[in-house]
Amino acid sequence: MFMVAVDNLVVTNALTVIADDLNTRQSGLQWVVNGYILAFAGLLLAGAALGDRIGRRRVFVWGIGLFTVASAACALADSAGALVAARVVQGAGAAAVLPVSLTLAVASVDAGRRPLAVGVWGGVNGLGIALGPMAGGLVTQGLDWHWIFWINVPVGIVALPLALWAIRESKGAPRPLDIPGIVLVTGAVVAAVWGIVQAADGGWAAARPLAGLAASAALFAAFAFWQRRAPTPLAPLHLYRVRPFMLSNALALAMYFGVFGSIFFLAQFMQGPMGYSPFEAGLRTLPWTAAPMVVVPLASALTGRVGGGLLQATGCLLQAVALVWLALISRPGLAYGEMVGAMVLAGVGMGLVFAANPATVIGSVAGHEHNLASGVNNTVREFGGALGIAVLTAVYSHGGLRSAVLTGAAVVFAGTFAGLAIDRAPARPGSVPAPSASRSAPSDRPEPSRLP
Repeated sequence: MFMVAVDNLVVTNALTVIADDLNTRQSGLQWVVNGYILAFAGLLLAGAALGDRIGRRRVFVWGIGLFTVASAACALADSAGALVAARVVQGAGAAAVLPVSLTLAVASVDAGRRPLAVGVWGGVNGLGIALGPMAGGLVTQGLDWHWIFWINVPVGIVALPLALWAIRESKGAPRPLDIPGIVLVTGAVVAAVWGIVQAADGGWAAARPLAGLAASAALFAAFAFWQRRAPTPLAPLHLYRVRPFMLSNALALAMYFGVFGSIFFLAQFMQGPMGYSPFEAGLRTLPWTAAPMVVVPLASALTGRVGGGLLQATGCLLQAVALVWLALISRPGLAYGEMVGAMVLAGVGMGLVFAANPATVIGSVAGHEHNLASGVNNTVREFGGALGIAVLTAVYSHGGLRSAVLTGAAVVFAGTFAGLAIDRAPARPGSVPAPSASRSAPSDRPEPSRLP
């Protein structure tokens, strides 16, 4: 799961090199990132549903295999089109790995340690996303950008037999897969991103951006209409009335919008006006990316005491302040030392959200809905990241780096209010629900893991 998370932004510090090597421009670079993110997000709920129906370990192993093969295809790509196509397949493999990984992790420990298990899972996932830019810069400078993807292959080869050995098979309550819902919501987001990308190149009043955004609005409306009438909607309608679930997902959308979009441009700023190599740029983001390693375990222990909503709100506020700080000081000739304080603040904010957000989402639903809730949460986060990159690219094209990062900061700040609206009452110890006879189907009880 860590490698799946790393590949969200692993190409960030390699984009300048990839653009020169494959002869593509800014709008094309977006699709190298968003091709992965959109496929990942669009198929996450399908991965969760398939895990419930045919077995979580089976889907996990299939996802590892597809991710590994697609990584090799990315490494062999000799054109921008081939790279984007391989990244889409890679995202499909990631969508099979990520949602079931949380359910398998939660099922491997007793009820009292489930909040910690969720926190560790969120921390590892967030750490992968945060370390992606540095890892990509290191590999690009030390070897070649193709090795960003080759490195996944031995990891996948080792992970496959270990997963088969260490994980027992488990299933959830079988539910039909809402294919029309998946197609409609994914199509809506893809159309929105495509329209925004076209606006970055040709302006908002051009025909293509307007057509893309109109198509997105129509598809979203069709999705909302279908979900009210579908026999098995992507998310059961009662979840829309669960306040912590809905608000935590809204906050995740805002957080990932600002973080993904801002990192996308700050990495290029460090390699452009600041003159750093890919590895030097990645190394200098460590104050930002390493902070969650310290913050997540601490925040996980606090989630049950002070409440996930307050921790998430604090994380968004710190992240927004850090982005405003970075935006205001960004200029030609900027000294790196001026950025360190803002990066540490951003890392602390990310760590709080990475720990508290999945714990709050999972803790707000019944045991047999863990897999579904994980799929919805990760889908929202990935869509937020894709939209953030697209929107901030459009803002950057017309207003520059400062305007783009300030826009990201404003969206992240809006997430603060979602966190504050979540019930602040401290969660009960072990509040991550455990599967039980009254709350889940008998088939939702996994066999114990072979590992402690």
